[in-house]
Formats: sequence, structure tokens, C-alpha cells
Amino acid sequence: MANFLHPRPLISIIVAAARNGTIGSNGVMPWHLPGDLRYFKRVTQGKPVIMGQKTWQSLPRRPLPGRANIVLTRQRAFAAPGAFIAHSLEEAVQIAANWAAAKNIREIFIIGGGTVFAQALPLADKIYLTQILADIDGDTFFKPSLPAHIWQKSEKAAPVLSAKDSHAYHFLLYQRRHCRRSVPKISSLWAIFGKGGRAALSLKRLFSAD
Repeated sequence: MANFLHPRPLISIIVAAARNGTIGSNGVMPWHLPGDLRYFKRVTQGKPVIMGQKTWQSLPRRPLPGRANIVLTRQRAFAAPGAFIAHSLEEAVQIAANWAAAKNIREIFIIGGGTVFAQALPLADKIYLTQILADIDGDTFFKPSLPAHIWQKSEKAAPVLSAKDSHAYHFLLYQRRHCRRSVPKISSLWAIFGKGGRAALSLKRLFSAD
């Protein structure tokens, strides 16, 4: 169980997904949305961001500037210059929470990939979803069930489509109802959503690798 010396920060997922749930293809996002990249930077700037090893390796610039980068990996010898390394989601959240508390920040972000989203979803208080208004082929997906009695959809901006955007999209914000709660035992969630557990729980069709 993560032990927080300060008020537990909000845990937020931020993700761009196509209408059919695609979030990636061959390790990259299969779209070009400059406006969404600006939104991602604005929302996460100055805050800790937790990501899987493959997401880290896909970044064109590492680490993401102006944020505490925390890389989740099972490889004990993995190095990520300029980032913190964590070997469990529990450890990653603890690192992020301690960093945030030192700077009086109340929110930490999960930024990918699919496996990390799957692990973090039971803990998440918010989901910042850029909904791309198209079905797009891919190999990594994020399309969880977000029932209204658990999740409140509190924002739906008008669709965006600029001359430089490959697709139209809009921004959604889901907030967990009564989201202030104690943190479950994250180490047990790692075991549940690990390689074998994902298949056993049929989550593999919803979320794929980091």
C-alpha cells in the first residue's frame, strides 16, 4: 500500500483515442493533431507524468520538459536519463506523489501506454480524453466501460479541426464520482493486470502493450 505523507493527489489519465478506441499503431499515434499536443502540454505542464517504457522510448524528445518524468519498467537495468525509474505502479505513484507534494501540486498524470492505462484505470480520479471523431486502424486500444453512475462526463468542447489537423476531435473530461478515496493496494493490481492476468480477465482486447 502506498503511504502518503501529504493529501493524496488526484490520479488522472490523459489520452487521445479514436472512436473505435485506437490509441496507437506500431508504437506511434496514427494521426497528426497539433492542437491536441498543445492541449497535452498545457494540462500536464509542471506536473508528474507516469509512462511505460515503450511510451518513453517513443517520445521524440526525452524527457518531456517541465515535468517530472517517471518511467515504469520491469527491466531492472533499464536507464532513462532525466527520468525517475519505477518497477511497479505503486512505486511510480509514490514517486510522483512525493514530487508533487514538494511542489504543492495536487494532480499526477498517467500518459501511456495501453498496459499502464489498464493498470491505472481502477485508481484514476479523472480521464482527460481527446476523442478523435473517426475510426482508425491500430494495434493499441483504450476503450473502457465508463458507466454514468461511476463516471461523470463534465466537459464536451465543440469539435476542433484546423488546417493542420488530420482529423476532427473534441475534448472530454470524465470525473469519478466521490473520487476522494483511499488508494487500493497497487501492487496487487500490477499482478492482476500483468501479462497473464490481462488475458485471464479478457482485458487484452481493450488494452495492449505499453
